[in-house]
Amino acid sequence: MKPEFYKKVLSNGMTVLVEKRNLPIISMCFAVKSGGINESLAEKGISHFIEHMVFKGTKNRTPLQITSEIEKKGGILNAFTSETVTAFHCKMPSENWEIGLDVLTDLVKNPLFDEEELNKERQVIFEEIKMIKDTPISHAFHKIQSCLYDGTLAQPLIGDINTMNSIDRQQLIDKFTNTFVPENMILCVVGDCNVEKVIEFVEGQFEGKKSFVEEQEIILKNKEEIEFRSGLDQSHIVFAYHVPTANEDESYAAYLLSALMAEGMSSRLFTEIREKRNLAYAIKGGCEIRKEFAYNYIYIGSTPQNIDKIREILLDEFEKVSLELSEQEFAESKQQVIGNYHLSFEDSEGQMINLVFSELNGNAEDYYRAEEKLNALKLNDVKELAKMAREKHSFFVLQPKD
Repeated sequence: MKPEFYKKVLSNGMTVLVEKRNLPIISMCFAVKSGGINESLAEKGISHFIEHMVFKGTKNRTPLQITSEIEKKGGILNAFTSETVTAFHCKMPSENWEIGLDVLTDLVKNPLFDEEELNKERQVIFEEIKMIKDTPISHAFHKIQSCLYDGTLAQPLIGDINTMNSIDRQQLIDKFTNTFVPENMILCVVGDCNVEKVIEFVEGQFEGKKSFVEEQEIILKNKEEIEFRSGLDQSHIVFAYHVPTANEDESYAAYLLSALMAEGMSSRLFTEIREKRNLAYAIKGGCEIRKEFAYNYIYIGSTPQNIDKIREILLDEFEKVSLELSEQEFAESKQQVIGNYHLSFEDSEGQMINLVFSELNGNAEDYYRAEEKLNALKLNDVKELAKMAREKHSFFVLQPKD
């Protein structure tokens, strides 16, 4: 049964999405339609920097007041930056929804960008950059994207030491002013709420303003790279391939192929690499599918001596799928993805994020049509994608240095 869903574009330009639920819990999110893909190489990391800085004080609240007003009411406050969005969200008892929405509104309207706090937070991000580099799996996932793309997508979302040193207060204010405006924002609410009161609240808080979001060229490539590092006992392998973008129906074949190959203990690669041959412990796959770009990835951790064998198995399994995928296995994989899709509805916060990304990709209501799209897939859709992945892919290995 389709949930009780509302979508309205307000007079100020903001898009409001609401999925009503009876449980006394509410998840709310302001999503700004600007992220890493909207940054030039010289300012890479600025969206993430803004995400950090809005928590450092607003015209109405100190940093402690921002967090305590949510947390003291039993809520959770958080934020994230991706390549396509900068988002601020909370989850709390629904009776306190107005407090949560007021705090989120303050964050996206009134950050101070205090100069002293800015320079202190810059140091925090330097440490975050180091942490990601020092975490082999995180580093490997950063690097595979640079094997798939040139331009801004090839650079870490968080930026690097050079870009983070060069970004000043005025740049942050200019980026914020151009992008944090109603016509470039989505408010998504999932939970027990009065839709009319939510809309009335945000209509009264935001005035219509024009946004300016920079468009950066998405440049695809395929590359193989090996990086050596001392102090490692294991090789970290990431195999990735371009897939149809979210505005194409064929993108649903990418979800199915990902599940078939590397999602779960019954997947082909988990069975072949771990269960049959004992070559690895960690094997996992996933999708990064947006309307601007899209790829599937597979991560495997193993000893250096196994890299060539693992690569051979990877390519063999993709070839087998492209040539021999049966109707039975296809149907089972389809049911797995549809089942996981239904499970995704359980958590209000997860569903809130699902709806935000669905809206960013074109239309939030398409999320409710996913089962229909998956059921429409044909066996050959998956076989053709597997063939393409075998022929054109990227491969990154973080290798122990002897």
